Amino acid sequence: MPDDARNISTRPVIRQLDDATINRIAAGEVVERPASAVKELVENALDAGATRIAVEVADGGTTLIRVTDDGCGMGPDDLALALSRHATSKTDGADLLDIRSFGFRGEALPSLGAVGRLTLISRPPDEPAHRVTVEGGVQGAVTPAALNAGTVVELRDLFYATPARLKFLRSARSEMQAVTDVVKRLAMAEPFVGFTLRDRSGGQDRVTFRADAQTGDLFGALQGRLRQIIGREFIDNSLPLDAERDGLHLTGFAALPTYSRGAAVAQYLFVGGRPVRDKLLGGALRAAYYDLLPRDRHAAAALFIDCDPHLVDVNVHPAKSEVRFRDPGAARGLIVSGLRHALAEAGHRASTTVAGATLGAARPETPVTPVYQMDLASRSVSAPLPHRMSEGPAPFAPVSARVEDVVEEPAPAPAADQPLGAARGQVHECYIIAQTRDGMVIVDQHAAHERLVYEKLKAQVAARGVAAQALLIPEVIEVTREERDLLLTRAEDLTRLGLGIEAFGPTALAVREVPAILGTVEAAPLIRDILDELTDEGDSQLVQARIDAILSRMACHGSVRSGRRMQADEMNALLREMEATPHSGQCNHGRPTYVELKLADIERLFGRT
Repeated sequence: MPDDARNISTRPVIRQLDDATINRIAAGEVVERPASAVKELVENALDAGATRIAVEVADGGTTLIRVTDDGCGMGPDDLALALSRHATSKTDGADLLDIRSFGFRGEALPSLGAVGRLTLISRPPDEPAHRVTVEGGVQGAVTPAALNAGTVVELRDLFYATPARLKFLRSARSEMQAVTDVVKRLAMAEPFVGFTLRDRSGGQDRVTFRADAQTGDLFGALQGRLRQIIGREFIDNSLPLDAERDGLHLTGFAALPTYSRGAAVAQYLFVGGRPVRDKLLGGALRAAYYDLLPRDRHAAAALFIDCDPHLVDVNVHPAKSEVRFRDPGAARGLIVSGLRHALAEAGHRASTTVAGATLGAARPETPVTPVYQMDLASRSVSAPLPHRMSEGPAPFAPVSARVEDVVEEPAPAPAADQPLGAARGQVHECYIIAQTRDGMVIVDQHAAHERLVYEKLKAQVAARGVAAQALLIPEVIEVTREERDLLLTRAEDLTRLGLGIEAFGPTALAVREVPAILGTVEAAPLIRDILDELTDEGDSQLVQARIDAILSRMACHGSVRSGRRMQADEMNALLREMEATPHSGQCNHGRPTYVELKLADIERLFGRT
């Protein structure tokens, strides 16, 4: 057989896939796991104007997902059309950048109906309710039903039509945790809506999450909702944010550096009210805290960016969990500058959890019963003292003093009214004890002074710039054309940091200056690392981080050392400077510089209340 004939006979044939197959393929993109289905259904309820949403889940969502809302509902014609692919009421398709709703792709319901047993019951105001079902992509007829108002979407046996997908799911407990996380994030985005999540596994009916609808202004409602979900401790130790830049508006709350977490589990990002997991925004959050937290600690924050829909594209991922800004630098800069400004305004403030941990360490695990207790009222005057107490000289000589001989203790100095109080002493030549109006403060003198010196050095460098050391022979580094252009767009920023670069042909860069403070520097590895950061995160803090690391070491060696005895005026001067210096609540390594204990807590510690 000739080669041409063989090629013609084995040539693949192009076929048009049927709707059921298309829906199953789409479901693989939209419905990754039960939590994805819950997300799509709850978003539909929010777009319908619901004020109360109830979610019921069994076995992690694999056997049952039911979402009930009090939204606008759907009529019988809309019910049938809602199960068709790319049928939506959110947009007419004329401008896909003008998206002001959660959903707009029209894929969720037909995708769910293609891989599970889906039932929709809905009733618009002043109209009867109707029902429609679809199993494995096969749609039934619309029939009358009973329902007070709103919509009920019930999904049973998820992935029964594609059983291979079930093998990739985690345990029911893990899937339930994912569902809970989705509901919580959507509840943060909509504080005026009430949410309830119930676990109906094994015939039980257990409420696992509840968030009542908030009232008042948007900022107050958001604060109340975050208190319900993240916890009061987060609100008590966080800073409110309100900043604008280039048409972007940033609001939310960011925790103090001393209130950090061991993983990025308490970072919640929202764009246009939509929960997102965006690398750009996450990198900006890390950059804002980069010299305030240790490397193994992560900030806690709930950040909301609102803008004109045309400034952000939400149609870059089927699950709509990623976004793309028209000006990524503006979004990143807004978060970094907004957080930096708020943290600087916090001054010396540290989280209350530091005091809580201190009290917890000091408080015994079990109540201590006194070994010896003497009731003086019941003891006879002539009764002898215990043997050990009657032997030897009295530990204190008897005092006989007239009233006029008693010297009144001087009143606390006015400095006690200051946030960090007035110094009363020094312990182990390392810790300063200060008295405040309603408690006491314990200051680590070396850690505190180290942060003060570090902030001074940073301010000096920012004011005068970083001194550059010119290379006797410029170092030429081979790069790609794209890498060269990327670095040249940041040449001005690098010059301010003492790193001078310029183009050297189409695929090379010449490094003519390096930061003098870094000493001997190999330019090629430094440039490569900067390129990696720019490619991965869209920005680079590498040079700044290295300079700050050196300034931090200089501050460490130039600060008050542990073991030095300080005079009262020196201690008070240190306290006043801490109150006036940004970020003085934590040292250069992210640890707290002081612990504040309230008098009421101290009294409880000693059983005085």
